[in-house]
Amino acid sequence: MAPEIHMTGPMCLIENTNGELVANPEALKILSAITQPVVVVAIVGLYRTGKSYLMNKLAGKNIGFSLGSTVESHTKGIWMWCVPHPKKPEHTLVLLDTEGLGDVKKGDNQNDSWIFALAILLSSTFVYNSMGTINQQAMDQLHYVTELTHRIRSKSSPDENENEDSADFVSFFPDFVWTLRDFSLDLEADGQPITADEYLEYSLKLTQGTSEKDKNFNLPRLCIRKFFPKKKCFVFDHPVHCKKLAQLEKLHDEELDPEFVQQVADFCSYIFSNSKTKTLSGGIKVNGPRLESLVLTYIDAISSGDLPCMENAILALAQIENSVAVQKAIAHYDQQMGQKVQLPTETLQELLDMHRVSEREATEVFMKNSFKDVDHLFQKKLAVIFLSRLHEFGFWKVQLVKKRDDFCKQNQEASSDRCSALLQDIFSPLEEEVKMGIYSKPGGYRLFIQKLQDLKKKYHEEPRKGIQADEILQTYLKSKESVTDAILQTDKILTKKEKEIEVEHAKAESAQASAKMVEEMQIKYQQMMEEKEKSYQEHVKQLTEKIERERAQLLEEQERTLTSKLQEQARLLKERCQGESTQLQNEIQKLQKTLEKKTKRYMSHKLKI
Repeated sequence: MAPEIHMTGPMCLIENTNGELVANPEALKILSAITQPVVVVAIVGLYRTGKSYLMNKLAGKNIGFSLGSTVESHTKGIWMWCVPHPKKPEHTLVLLDTEGLGDVKKGDNQNDSWIFALAILLSSTFVYNSMGTINQQAMDQLHYVTELTHRIRSKSSPDENENEDSADFVSFFPDFVWTLRDFSLDLEADGQPITADEYLEYSLKLTQGTSEKDKNFNLPRLCIRKFFPKKKCFVFDHPVHCKKLAQLEKLHDEELDPEFVQQVADFCSYIFSNSKTKTLSGGIKVNGPRLESLVLTYIDAISSGDLPCMENAILALAQIENSVAVQKAIAHYDQQMGQKVQLPTETLQELLDMHRVSEREATEVFMKNSFKDVDHLFQKKLAVIFLSRLHEFGFWKVQLVKKRDDFCKQNQEASSDRCSALLQDIFSPLEEEVKMGIYSKPGGYRLFIQKLQDLKKKYHEEPRKGIQADEILQTYLKSKESVTDAILQTDKILTKKEKEIEVEHAKAESAQASAKMVEEMQIKYQQMMEEKEKSYQEHVKQLTEKIERERAQLLEEQERTLTSKLQEQARLLKERCQGESTQLQNEIQKLQKTLEKKTKRYMSHKLKI
């Protein structure tokens, strides 16, 4: 992102008008210009809990996101502020401040649930902001997390088992940070001091029992533990006396409670150092245009009555970026061939060698700028992935072959033009002498043939005639056979036998030249066939290497998800929550079976390659 287009203040990214969510074109335009990877931090919480103050601090400003001073939600929709990342060079920090949840004037929670879901889908760090302690009321207010399986899909065609689909959430959900404002308790448990993180883990412990009350108690805690393996907690004291809260954004740090100032500094430092680059499955780092595409895809899904789907979002993004990747590769090929090739080339092989190098570089450009990792993430068969890749690369190769053939045609035409011009320059004096009758005399035929041989030698000595040199010469000589025969007939000195010998010699030379031309055409054809085979092998090689890298990424993600679930199962067993542990064990077994199947499928299809 160029420095001059960093935003001086926030702008509405997703407008909320009469309960309808609409993306702001001006904000999307800003995202489209950000070429750097983005770190996306979104904050969500009940209205009037001071979310905007923390986001302004992350932006390094006191004033920016509107704090408001009434009992109504002041921020509407989702607002965006893009600033240079203070700790990660060549990265942009995208801050998303959301509309306050629970405003009674909205009438229902439908809109709040979509705001909550979008904040999770778009961010790499999700901050939930609330007042006071983590008690049952705070958990009840966080009921949105229990509705995520009804608001988000990981796959376009989910399995019948909804829990199995929701288990995929952990692979693309953000890190979770809970900020507790106006926290007045001492951080201790069983009489021992604890950290804020330990307080959060303590608050997420499950109760034993199967009653409806026990289920309601455990549900939000289970969802947080299941969906967000990485969790962090920060507590904040009262910043200032209540009467001055309305002017909080205007107060300097020395006017605030020192403990609060330090707590805010610790929070900002953690976010700057630990918030990850927004990354899609397969290790695809998100930049501005990719974030723009995600926003549009999710908003379109919500507007049409569908659920936002991670698979569909990445497929839409892949279609856009792969089309651009093809154009970049073609442009690179044109540039390289334009720089390297000087038409006409002496041989076809010279042209094919330059084509092969340019084609390989162009294919590398395509590989670098394209991705299809979404197929791996959503557990499609490796055979389908391979066939789709071959189809895509087949389309790409057809274009490259067309480019190569265009260069071959241009090379042939340039050679023909060059040779025709040379023949005109070299043989025109001989043609003039024939017209003047210089060779229409005894011994004239022998003189004519000698002159013809001298001129052919001169023609062969001319450089850079290209691949059409012999064919153009033979065509020219064939067109002059009638002239040669006429000179021969008028040569009265030659004996009949000499005439026959000369005629046979001329025919033999013509036949030899024709045979040579046929042989050269066969050689050219063989070279073209060999070049096609080399090109195909190069594409298969690059394709195989990329699929291997993606398989490794897939296995790493699956292993990470499996490890997370095993850790959670261990905690559940420790807390003696047998029911939840059994359910999680079933998910782990399914995940292990899926991992084994994918590995077997990959190996079988790798052998087919």
